[in-house]
Amino acid sequence: MLVYTMRRLVGAVPVLVLASLLTFVMIDVSGDPLAELRMATPPPPEAVIEQEAERLYLDRSMPERYWLWVTGIGGEGNIGLLQGEFGPSTQGQQYEIGPEIAERLWTTLRLVGIAMLLALGLAIIAGAVSAMRQYSKLDYTLTFVGFLCLAMPTFWLAGIVQASGVEINQLIGENLFKTIGDGRYGAEGAPPWDQFVNAFAHMALPTLVLMLTSFASWSRYQRTSMLEVLNSDYVRLARAKGLRDKVVIRRHALRTALIPLTTVFALGVAGIIDGTILTETVFQWRGLGDFFITAVENNDSYALMGWLLLSGFMVILANLIADLLYGVLDPRIRYE
Repeated sequence: MLVYTMRRLVGAVPVLVLASLLTFVMIDVSGDPLAELRMATPPPPEAVIEQEAERLYLDRSMPERYWLWVTGIGGEGNIGLLQGEFGPSTQGQQYEIGPEIAERLWTTLRLVGIAMLLALGLAIIAGAVSAMRQYSKLDYTLTFVGFLCLAMPTFWLAGIVQASGVEINQLIGENLFKTIGDGRYGAEGAPPWDQFVNAFAHMALPTLVLMLTSFASWSRYQRTSMLEVLNSDYVRLARAKGLRDKVVIRRHALRTALIPLTTVFALGVAGIIDGTILTETVFQWRGLGDFFITAVENNDSYALMGWLLLSGFMVILANLIADLLYGVLDPRIRYE
């Protein structure tokens, strides 16, 4: 498996290079980063525009700018992915894209990580129970909840959950749920328990939103996969041999049924990233979602390219993890 992992990591390099090229071209042709400056009233002197264009390397050709963005060779030390620099920002010389992404990455990861783990666990349980009790009242209830969450747009669901949190706070007379902010600076220097309570209060509602949107689709896939496995010949044979249902479900059916869900999980990472943007916007989290919105508003091309490249890397990493999990879930799969 180690050799296979290394081969996949090496194979991911051309994919990342292609992703970086497509990202650069797409952002470069999408608009002029200096459009707002050129349309300012009163218009700035032409020398100011030329100076800003030179600072952003807009005075060079597209191939040269891409080479600068990747390698940093020929730049002024503020650009070059291989050197850990994402490039200058249109938001000013004091705004450093790399440190800003690093700071916001942890804010987003702790939200997305917990939401994905909860959604995955609930989806496995709900899907398996629905399949084992097909056409029962519980199956119909879980199916209804799943389709209801699927039908709700993320921004609308986030707004409903946020409003519900406010109503609960007013009902109990305490500020149990925080509906604005990520809570990073709410309990500095406080005891560990107070820090935990503060983090829970800020994370509960946005985590619930992301969990419901992911759980809805994953549980449907798990139910379908589980039904297919339960009706397979080898499961029937295991039951005919006298094995208990718990053993058949745990050792044979559930393990195999997780393989399609693993694929769906890896492919759904991009959708989770999109949902995070909307959720962080509604709850005003200063994570990567807010970073993306700010970059769009300021037409910050290098910040957008950095965000898109990081998102692509996360999708590639998720698919690599999924490929490795196949061998764990199904012993018949061998990596050669």
